[in-house]
Amino acid sequence: MIRRALLLLALVLVAAPASAERLIISVSSSRVLITSSYTGAELVLFGVIERDGASVSRAGPYDIVVTVRGPATQITVREKARLGPIWVNAAQRKYAGLPGYLAIHSSRPMDQVTSEQLRERFLFSLADTIAAKGGGPPVDARAAHFNDALLRLKTAANLFQANDKGVVFLSPNLFRAAISLPATAPLGNYEAIVTLLSDGAPLATEKTDFEVVKTGFEARVALAAAMQPWLYGLVTVLIAIGFGWLANYAFRRD
Repeated sequence: MIRRALLLLALVLVAAPASAERLIISVSSSRVLITSSYTGAELVLFGVIERDGASVSRAGPYDIVVTVRGPATQITVREKARLGPIWVNAAQRKYAGLPGYLAIHSSRPMDQVTSEQLRERFLFSLADTIAAKGGGPPVDARAAHFNDALLRLKTAANLFQANDKGVVFLSPNLFRAAISLPATAPLGNYEAIVTLLSDGAPLATEKTDFEVVKTGFEARVALAAAMQPWLYGLVTVLIAIGFGWLANYAFRRD
């Protein structure tokens, strides 16, 4: 009986959550509307760390990692080679399921937040995400070459971002993170994943989402082009002919 009771107690302790912290997060806007004057958007993610009365005090401070992922896309990276006087496409590497937008913000430098093994497991770096979600691990120098090229191009376009000071604690339990979306950010649903850590160990994770959509006249034109392409093409040709005739009439010489 005693052995069974001790075994039952051990199972309960193993199954119990490792921490009593809980995250409550919210984004300043659930929809980003794209109009003709759209040049990008800036969202703010706020979060609160809640602790119950039974939670133990932590020896170290809290750390927060915010990962924002856009819609998944398929990308092909091609390497150009010189063939006589021209450049042609040579080797290529395809990436499927890679986020069209990716931002990783942390409250401290990532090597101070957690171990390398956990960073690879939770994809807390741009390079790890490319390797895991895209073309696979860099098993050879050529694969690593393409991964580095894709990371360089996406970072230059501001579609991949990493900021080790992107999360700011306003109080010991209150934090904020700025989410910067460039004008070229893809349309669709975005997911923001917030991970709470302490002493390098993950304690809690919470998710929220928002979407980037077209609105107004531009959205109606895009919808018409997708639903009725033949009619859209005909109207476009007629408009071009009309403007050409008006320009000829306005600037002709008698």
